[in-house]
Amino acid sequence: MLFDWYGKSLYRLAKRYLSDSAKAEDAVAEGFYIILNKLKDSHFIAIPPFEMWMRRIVVNECLKMLRQEKRFETLGEIDNETWPVDDVTVENLTAAQIFEVIEELPAGYRTVFNLYEIEGYSHPEIAEMLNISSGTSKSQLSKAKSLLQRKIIELDPVYAKRKVI
Repeated sequence: MLFDWYGKSLYRLAKRYLSDSAKAEDAVAEGFYIILNKLKDSHFIAIPPFEMWMRRIVVNECLKMLRQEKRFETLGEIDNETWPVDDVTVENLTAAQIFEVIEELPAGYRTVFNLYEIEGYSHPEIAEMLNISSGTSKSQLSKAKSLLQRKIIELDPVYAKRKVI
């Protein structure tokens, strides 16, 4: 019943970190194994802390898989020039398009972006989780945002023509 209730949302969470569907399924399965084994020792008074606990377990499993595959790498310099993105461009994007753009990020950028912007971890927390410096976390986030911005602009052909990418 727990899997039926939370399986899809935890899979979507894992998919944000691991672009391979099979690996995301493995991370969720491993996460549920841990959740079910620790459930009897846990005492949650409310649902939100329980859900956050489960999310954290699945995120940790995803990070473990990225480390094992050595897929988390900090990338070198990219052109960080930024252009404002029209509100209309963003408003015309579907959730699937936004997810696809995030999924196209290199693993290091995607991981830091997800941990900071979506999960709400601080840079010191991310640094500890990924065994990197806080400055590297900030740099990776900045580069991820710059790359996302470019990819979003490229999705709007009219806007992209006005900007040389």
